[in-house]
Amino acid sequence: ETPGREHWTERIAERPEAMLEEVDLFARHAAVWERRAGLQHVRVRPFVGAGPEMAEGREIPFPEPVYSTHPHANRVYDTAKYRYAYQSLVTPSSVFEYDVRTGDSKLLKQLEVPGGFDREQYASERIFAKAPDGVGIPISLVWRKDKREAEKNPLWVYGYGAYGYSLPLGFNSNRLSLLDRGFVLAYAHVRGGGDMGKAWHDAGRLMQKRNTFTDFIAVTEHLVAQGYGARDRVAAEGGSAGGLLMGAIANMRPDLYRVIIAHVPFVDVMNTMLDPTLPLTVPEYEEWGDPNQKKAFEYMLSYSPYDNLEAKAYPAMLVKTSLHDSQVMYWEPAKYMAKMRTLTTDGLAKVLHTNLSAGHGGSSGRYDYLKEIALDYVFLLRELAVQP
Repeated sequence: ETPGREHWTERIAERPEAMLEEVDLFARHAAVWERRAGLQHVRVRPFVGAGPEMAEGREIPFPEPVYSTHPHANRVYDTAKYRYAYQSLVTPSSVFEYDVRTGDSKLLKQLEVPGGFDREQYASERIFAKAPDGVGIPISLVWRKDKREAEKNPLWVYGYGAYGYSLPLGFNSNRLSLLDRGFVLAYAHVRGGGDMGKAWHDAGRLMQKRNTFTDFIAVTEHLVAQGYGARDRVAAEGGSAGGLLMGAIANMRPDLYRVIIAHVPFVDVMNTMLDPTLPLTVPEYEEWGDPNQKKAFEYMLSYSPYDNLEAKAYPAMLVKTSLHDSQVMYWEPAKYMAKMRTLTTDGLAKVLHTNLSAGHGGSSGRYDYLKEIALDYVFLLRELAVQP
C-alpha cells in the first residue's frame, strides 16, 4: 500500500469497458478522455463546492458514428471554454470550442478541401463482425452514397492489429479518388490493436497472435456476405506489422482477396526474430514472443508468411519496401516475393517495389509521397477492373 493512500478519494472509478486515456485539469473543470467500444469519448466534469469533488458533468456529443478526436491547444487555466480537434471519415480536420456552461460546441476552423468537396455525398457507418470465437470485431466504413450498389462495389479492407495501436479514423482527401470511383472502404479494428483497450491488445499478441489474422478474415467475410462489396473485387492493405497481417491472410485465405497491397511488411518472422543483432528483435519479444523458447518458436512458425508460402494460387500483390528501413529490413519483402514467384500458380501480378532513398515511412517529400499513393491506386484500379 502506498503511504497515505487511506486519505485518497477515488473520483473516477476503474471500469473494464473503458480505457482512461487522458485527463486535462482546469481551474473549475476537468476534461476526461476515455475509449469505449473502440471510440473516444470526452466528459467535461466541473468542480463544485469548496472541495475538489467532481460532478458527473456532460459528455461532448459527436455527430457521426465513426470519428477521431483529441484535445487541442488549451493554454488558459481559468476558463469556461475547452478546445478539441475532431475529424471523421467524411468530415475534414476541424477545431471546436466547447462551452462548459451551456454544453454547446462552436466550430472555429475546418480544413479546406479544394475541388468542390461536399461531405453530404458520403456516408460512414460502424458495424461489427463475429470472430470465430464469437467476439465482435468493430468495422468502420465509408462510401459515396450515389455509387453504392449491393454486392457490386469494389471493397478495400485495411488492418494493422499490433502494439495496442488504435486505428485513426481521420479524414483523407486522397481517399476521395477511390470513393468517387465507387469503392467501399473498410477499417478492421482487429485484436492486437488497442481499439477496445489493453485486453484487446493482449488478445492479439504472443500466443494469441493468430486472432489478428482470423479477425481480419471474419471481417472480410462479413462485409462480402452483407453486400458491401463484390466477392471477386476485394482488396486488402496493411503495412509493417499490418504487412505481417497481409502475408498471413494471403496464406490462410488467398481465395478471399483479389488484390493485396503490403507496405514494408514484416513477413520473414522467424529469421528476423532469431537474429538478436537487429535493432528491434529483443524488444519485440514482448509482442511476438521469444523464438528461443520451443512453444513460442512453433507458434510463430505456424503463421510466419515467408515460411508458410506454398504452391497455390495467390491474389495479385504489390509489396513495397525501402532500402534504408531500419525496422523491417529490405531483404524480408525481397526474399518473400522471390519465393512467392517460384510457387504461385495463378499468373496474377506479383510486383515488388523498392524505394532506394526512403526508410520505414516511405517517401516524405511534398510530392514524392503522393506518387507512392498513386502507384497503389493504379494497381488497385487495374486489378479490380475499375475505370481510371
